[in-house]
Amino acid sequence: MATLGIDFGTSNTAAAVMAGDTVFRIPVEPGRETLPTSVFFDQERKRTLIGSAANAALIAGREGRFMRALKSVLGTPLMREMRQIGYERMTLLDVVARFLSTVRTRAHDATRLDFDTALSGRPVRFHPDPARHAQALADLTEAYHIAGFAHVDFLPEPEAAALTAGPLGQGQLGLVVDIGGGTSDFTLYRQDAGRIAVLNSHGVRIGGTDFDRLLSLAHVMPLLGRGGDIRNAFGTGTTTAPNAIYNDLATWEKIAFLYTAETRRRVADLLQMGVDRAAFARLDTAIGMELGHDIAFAVEAGKIAANDTPEGLIDLGVLDRALTVPLSRDALGHTLSDLTAQIGQAARDTLGDTAPGDVAAVVFVGGSSLMGTVTHAMTDLFPHARQVRAQAFTAVSDGLAMAAARTA
Repeated sequence: MATLGIDFGTSNTAAAVMAGDTVFRIPVEPGRETLPTSVFFDQERKRTLIGSAANAALIAGREGRFMRALKSVLGTPLMREMRQIGYERMTLLDVVARFLSTVRTRAHDATRLDFDTALSGRPVRFHPDPARHAQALADLTEAYHIAGFAHVDFLPEPEAAALTAGPLGQGQLGLVVDIGGGTSDFTLYRQDAGRIAVLNSHGVRIGGTDFDRLLSLAHVMPLLGRGGDIRNAFGTGTTTAPNAIYNDLATWEKIAFLYTAETRRRVADLLQMGVDRAAFARLDTAIGMELGHDIAFAVEAGKIAANDTPEGLIDLGVLDRALTVPLSRDALGHTLSDLTAQIGQAARDTLGDTAPGDVAAVVFVGGSSLMGTVTHAMTDLFPHARQVRAQAFTAVSDGLAMAAARTA
């Protein structure tokens, strides 16, 4: 029996195990070391698709239910509510377990090892509230057991990543900046005699999906009527369209629960009474044709494009063939400035009494840590520190495999 290191992420998942002194990353998809944390329940074929296959089914317009960012729902009552999901009645806990079971099976197929134990990464804090954090940990533990793991242990994700950062000078300090889809986590560590000593870990509930949400609300949802005027049913005058639908439509983990008869009735009322009929017609199309995740993927792609080039755009051709939204790098930074400031403050809080100038290396982990708005903030805070970005997408799973081998 063996232990599998699993970095179960909000947006992507990776797994690894040690092969002698070398980390072996599980090919969780053909030719890939990371797996989109996506699930699609194919209504017609009565099968569950995982990862890139789930994303492809959504983009192809297959009939079914798509889910992403399930990690963000851990610790909430939604996890244990029985509901109809595609062609089955199940809980979201069962959905997470099915995803983890697939990872376990693919690890077995790649290594021919039987994994009865998982060493799982976890955020420093799933939720600010201690009770919800504890419940999230209990939910994820149960999901691992349902997935077939007899035992599961946890290690904070930035602490796992610190194991892979490469040696510092004796006594030097490093800071891991781990920004994933749902959380921002930080670990301050010191190099001691060939090993690392963790000095402090800290986390806040801000991640890449929060970036997507703010960008969608600011740049996309106004084209669907957010902030628009609604004529009063009786008398003259107008009111502002309610925000609830737009907030949910911009939030990855809530999109799948929008497609109800009640929501469709509310959208029909907005379409009938809205002053800007074209905008509310786009909202009607998004809900009626269940295009929420398509819009979210377009926002995510626009975010990445704006990060990589001075002038990007969000392609909303799924709603209207010619519809695009300009998104420049400057606009990206402006929209995300408040979140970036909170991330910077959390990094500073992790240091405690340590001076920022004493940090010799900043290790970036997670795709969202590579956003320019984040790296610039860290450069401002730690101008003399060496920046380590090489293994941003696999550092946590690598570190988990290393940690598991040390305790075997």
